[in-house]
Amino acid sequence: MTEQRKKKTLLDFYNMKKRDEKVVWITGYSAPQARFCEQAGVDMILIGDSGGMCLLGYDSTIPVTMEEMIVMSKAVRRGAPNTWIIGDMPFMSYQKSNESAVENAGRFIKAGCDSIKLEGGKCVCSQIRAITDAGIVVYAHLGMTPQSSNSFGGYKAQGRTVNSARAIIEDAYAVQEAGAKFLLLEAVPPEISLYLAEQLDIPVYGIGGGMCDGQLLIISDVIGEFQLFTPKFVKKYASIADTIVNAITEYKKDVQNKTFPEDPLHCYHIFKKHKEGIEKLMEELAKKPKKEEK
Repeated sequence: MTEQRKKKTLLDFYNMKKRDEKVVWITGYSAPQARFCEQAGVDMILIGDSGGMCLLGYDSTIPVTMEEMIVMSKAVRRGAPNTWIIGDMPFMSYQKSNESAVENAGRFIKAGCDSIKLEGGKCVCSQIRAITDAGIVVYAHLGMTPQSSNSFGGYKAQGRTVNSARAIIEDAYAVQEAGAKFLLLEAVPPEISLYLAEQLDIPVYGIGGGMCDGQLLIISDVIGEFQLFTPKFVKKYASIADTIVNAITEYKKDVQNKTFPEDPLHCYHIFKKHKEGIEKLMEELAKKPKKEEK
């Protein structure tokens, strides 16, 4: 039996930044995935709205609802009771008003999350302040923000021009001032991530952002489960999709070839003391006339 791990706290993550210890986090959407992540010893698990694509089959993160996010959050907490987890606020769960932002952030905490993440810079600073004032830890998300990707022409890297870089840097200072305790940068040049990691007081993490205070990847990309596309910043560590397809194919062959199930390996047998009685029962039932088909 493995020794129970101690869940890290906000203070632990800030101390890791001071010591230049890199934080490892990954997404998770189910109890089994979360259990695997905790067994591997990751520092954080993000219940990303990316679960809408990786688990629920949507073609983007836009359709994901609060109800779906809460179901995934509860599952992840059950699977990883000793890991810091972050609930990802889905599209339109915080944009409408400060009140709705606080209410929905609170739902994540009640579901077992330790914190929440939302996308946006200056435009959501009011919501960040309100959520922080409610005592909830906020992660800000800048750069390539999937929920608003249509506004900049799709899933494209950001911060590659002077104006774009300036906007990200200004937004980063703004969200820190608003009370965000962490910053996630997605698909931005490493120079920007490193600069902000050095200049900001809060930890700065990257997903496709180069070297900074820590790294995030989508679990379905890491294990090679998501088959539709693979972002440039992903490193695959397994090809689980091939393993799954091969396993199901072999199962199909065994059934068709009548080699599964094997007796007695996969079968349950009648208790010896009931064997004679059940055989007599089947003989009696076999003698009864069959009902005519209508």
